[in-house]
Amino acid sequence: FGIPTDENFVITTTNRKEITEDNFSELVQDGVTLYLLQSVDQMLLLATKERIDFLPHYDTLVKSGMYEYYASEGQNPLPFALAELIDNSLSATSRNTGIRSIQIKLLFDDSQGKSAVAVIDNGRGMTSKQLNNWAVYRLSKFTRQGDFESDHSGYVRPLPVPRSLNSDISYFGVGGKQAVFFVGQSARMISKPADSQDVHELVLSKEDF
Repeated sequence: FGIPTDENFVITTTNRKEITEDNFSELVQDGVTLYLLQSVDQMLLLATKERIDFLPHYDTLVKSGMYEYYASEGQNPLPFALAELIDNSLSATSRNTGIRSIQIKLLFDDSQGKSAVAVIDNGRGMTSKQLNNWAVYRLSKFTRQGDFESDHSGYVRPLPVPRSLNSDISYFGVGGKQAVFFVGQSARMISKPADSQDVHELVLSKEDF
């Protein structure tokens, strides 16, 4: 890399975990993006881009966008689709020590691009790995690999309480992607983890599928 022999440097993951001799085999795998930095907390000079490759579950082809379990109830599916999107924010803000802020914006200004539904919260944020996990269809939030696993270890489904915000809507992990592609053609998720200076962005579209 053209690094002088007297210059210190570190190699980290996109989550700013330093690669060492002890964790090399655990963190360095095929397809993983790595940073070569002067320090772990160095500001990035340029944005990096990483393509997520995965084999969609068969439900992607069979059920996505059909909303059979909503239609069978004879209900309007749009409120359910919005509820699925809000579920992400409920989960993200569940541990807030201060105010939980969740905003829903319906954008129809053609001068700003196509119409969109925006859900904005002040939750703990997601790392690049967590965004990757969200993109994988039919992956329950309680069995996702990496960063999500510790968040819900020992999870016990709460007792039903009227008007409770317990983030238990999308229990089986299928609702978010269905909701996105029922409402529109693509999803853009922008997130900054609470303990990091990095901002991560995920774009998922029907064209890619």
